[in-house]
Amino acid sequence: MSEEIIRLTEQLLKYNHLFMDYYEEGREEGTEYDFHEVIKPFANEVKEINDEWKRAMRNWLSETDHKHLHLKQIDTTSEHIEQLSIQSFFPKTSKSRFLNANRTVEFFLTEILKEIKK
Repeated sequence: MSEEIIRLTEQLLKYNHLFMDYYEEGREEGTEYDFHEVIKPFANEVKEINDEWKRAMRNWLSETDHKHLHLKQIDTTSEHIEQLSIQSFFPKTSKSRFLNANRTVEFFLTEILKEIKK
């Protein structure tokens, strides 16, 4: 179980870095991405991993006791990931909102890895 969570969490961290790359590229270079060719397939790929992660995390939390990790955080992080997977392609997205969500995801996923590896 822990190995699966580590694998999924690390994958989501990679996606989170990609979200930032796409967002910055769109803002700086004005890159526009085709919805059906790029955005939708990417968002679906992220959603698949995100859903797996959410299920695994819910199971893991129900089987173990953690003071600093809660179901609400998992749900919120999962929602942020879904939103970021699409918003990252739209440079008109509020920069502060995007950065805050991105940092929140980064922080929580990193905390999970620390907690599991204890």
